[in-house]
Amino acid sequence: MFSAFWAVVAFVAVLIFASGGSARTPRFDLAFTAAGIAFIATLVIAAMLSMSYKENAEHLGKGSGVNLSSAPKASPHAGSGHGFGAPGSQEPPASGDGTDGTPQR
Repeated sequence: MFSAFWAVVAFVAVLIFASGGSARTPRFDLAFTAAGIAFIATLVIAAMLSMSYKENAEHLGKGSGVNLSSAPKASPHAGSGHGFGAPGSQEPPASGDGTDGTPQR
């Protein structure tokens, strides 16, 4: 229906403007050509837009990501004294590559 509407609009517009006034014969050939082009173009655009739509996955709205909630949460390292930047910590966390004596994963 959307494409048919724009085809009719293009047909009427081209029929009026391509004839150059009421004294001349209407240009139905140009009007039908414009209607066909408008119909196909709007049909293709609508189909491409409908194909690009994708529902979000269910897990995205469940709060499993970072900063999904505006409520303040306590940091898992707050007050534990572990980790880089914690009070009293002078060393960065272990790299886990085996060069500092920690086991690799």
